[in-house]
Amino acid sequence: MVDKQKAQTAGRELFNQVYDAWEQLPQDHRPKLVVTGLSLGSFGAQAAFSGEADLQNRTAGAIFMGTPNDTQLWRQFTQDRDAGSPQIQPTYNDGKTVRFGATVSAAANLHTTWNTPRVVYLQHPSDPIVWWSPQLILNKPDWLKEPRGTDVVKNMNWFPFVTFAQVTIDQFFGVTAPNGHGHNYGDQTAQAWEAILPSSFSSNEFNAKLNDIISAYTDT
Repeated sequence: MVDKQKAQTAGRELFNQVYDAWEQLPQDHRPKLVVTGLSLGSFGAQAAFSGEADLQNRTAGAIFMGTPNDTQLWRQFTQDRDAGSPQIQPTYNDGKTVRFGATVSAAANLHTTWNTPRVVYLQHPSDPIVWWSPQLILNKPDWLKEPRGTDVVKNMNWFPFVTFAQVTIDQFFGVTAPNGHGHNYGDQTAQAWEAILPSSFSSNEFNAKLNDIISAYTDT
């Protein structure tokens, strides 16, 4: 968290090494190459990619959750969002590849076709990790100019220095929020995998399989 350059370097090196090894495999024996990251992991993982086309060309899909506000790729998609779409749930390039939402269903619920590979950003309106920025000190952000998110207090407003302090303090408590709020993405992970890699089993079965793996690892 202190030296974010190391997180970016690590994320870039990890993906590039895996990709190079994957590329050496016979094409008909290559597994799907997917990327995921939560919080600082999302920050580091995105450093491997230059944009939408790069994600399309080198992955079979990606899930980024609770992305820190100073993540370059996230900022690129958010700032270049389609006109009229809100900062808390931007639409980028008609949502053809990259989509945002507080939930997977919100991200999937667009009028356009979601092509593959699919990239989804899960971000709660109440997640302080996503919305904290030094810019809050002197500048009112778009997410406080727009209608408040579903889990944000309606009378929250922007005040110089004060809002920055509030969101800064919130970061220490974001992980203690109930599932689906703050920096707690809980079982949304399984739903996200099901959305970007449609499979023959449900998200409940995915959770069960994941728990089996965790239990087996814990037992050893």
